[in-house]
Amino acid sequence: MPQVEFNCRPLSLLELFSLGHADTEICLAAEFYAQVERSRATLECMLKKEGARYYGINTGFGALYTTEIADEDSIKLQENLVKSHACGTGMPVDERVVRCMLGLKILSFGWGLSGIRREVVDRLLEFYKLGILPEVPESGSLGASGDLAPLAHLSLPLLGMGFFHFQGKRHSGAEIESMFGLTPLQLREKEGLALLNGTQYMLAQGLVALEGALKAWDWAQINAAAGLDAYSGNLAAFDLRVHAARPHRGQIRSAEGVLALLKNSELQSKERKYLQDPYSFRCVPQVHGAILDSLHFIGNTIEVEAQSTTDNPLIFSDTEEIISGGNFHGEPLALAMDYLKIAVAELGSISERRIYKLINGDRGLPAFLTPNAGLNSGFMIVQYSAAALVSQNKQGASPASVDSIDSSRGQEDHVSMGANAALQARAQVERVWRILGMEWLAVCQALDFHHPLRSSTGIEFYRTQFRAEVPFLQEDAEMSPLIEKSIAFIQSHG
Repeated sequence: MPQVEFNCRPLSLLELFSLGHADTEICLAAEFYAQVERSRATLECMLKKEGARYYGINTGFGALYTTEIADEDSIKLQENLVKSHACGTGMPVDERVVRCMLGLKILSFGWGLSGIRREVVDRLLEFYKLGILPEVPESGSLGASGDLAPLAHLSLPLLGMGFFHFQGKRHSGAEIESMFGLTPLQLREKEGLALLNGTQYMLAQGLVALEGALKAWDWAQINAAAGLDAYSGNLAAFDLRVHAARPHRGQIRSAEGVLALLKNSELQSKERKYLQDPYSFRCVPQVHGAILDSLHFIGNTIEVEAQSTTDNPLIFSDTEEIISGGNFHGEPLALAMDYLKIAVAELGSISERRIYKLINGDRGLPAFLTPNAGLNSGFMIVQYSAAALVSQNKQGASPASVDSIDSSRGQEDHVSMGANAALQARAQVERVWRILGMEWLAVCQALDFHHPLRSSTGIEFYRTQFRAEVPFLQEDAEMSPLIEKSIAFIQSHG
């Protein structure tokens, strides 16, 4: 079982990805707890000072920040905050996102700036370990004070409210105690605010989207290499001297990857009849490389965000100060998620263009990759379907971050729309996997027309396994189930 230790050190991107996996275990180090307890002790000490007044701790929230709350109502204030902000709508998000949200929320408290009690951290950790996954509707966040509505839904079951999922079944939050012996928490000063302020929803969605995008990039490389062989493409454009002359890291890595994938290919030993290839083949390093560099930039943004404290106000124990700021604003993630949307749209776009070239009847391949075109339509409509997905991704690549809607009586007058951008990025990535699955289906069909010549050992390894599930199409067949098998195959081997 993979274990991730939270010990007040930065986590790697791979460790952050693992937070969404059901078999990951989180372990909290002693220094993590020490930071949490120090922060709470500072807050409690400062609240004893006469006349102390702190945003969201003994005042109202948002535009109600001028309203003072009596000491005897400070606990009720935190519970009311969670209940009133649970305004999400739509389908529940998937389990990976909820696991990530729980893990990321725990991680955010370990930097010792949030002022919550150890009991709250332990309850979140217990949920993660036991697989108690709060039900979080997908819509409702403006990415303003972070992800208020989604994080409110994440927090409800801590109080014995809302809903949660356990082993695939939906339960009322009131069942927490009878099922697991966990008494509902009574939130203390600032704890509701610390739970709800933050970017953990858009960050979790972004992590899942980026993990899928990076794996899709790897498979796009396989598709491009196999497609070059099937299209009798020219590897001269992948000569590393060409890419050293324009040394973007992703471009060089893409070229190196394609050359490695096609090492010892019998098809590359054939005489090259074609001096140049279309851009969708010849410019794979330039396009795939730029996409990879974009994904790495997005990954760096996500890594920084995950190691940050994004609630408000922040408690600085060294100087005994409580400072209200805006770390919950989702702009860094909103821009990164919009960038991800554009990058994966391009990955799908160039993939569809390679499908188009393979079915055109060029370079010794039959029209629509069928032995008897006319009677058979072959792969004609596979390209249509891929093109429809590409068009959806082009439309979905419009930036969400340029939008803003005034909220909370003008106090929150600029919002990031980061959660919307992250949700859109997830959808873009899912569509790209479908396009790549269609390309793989077409590439394998095209390679079969070169028999008895074979591609490289690496390409043939995947193709042989795939052919055990999906045979060569001698005549027309119902294509949708074959496309689904192809998508499932590349996702399970990516």
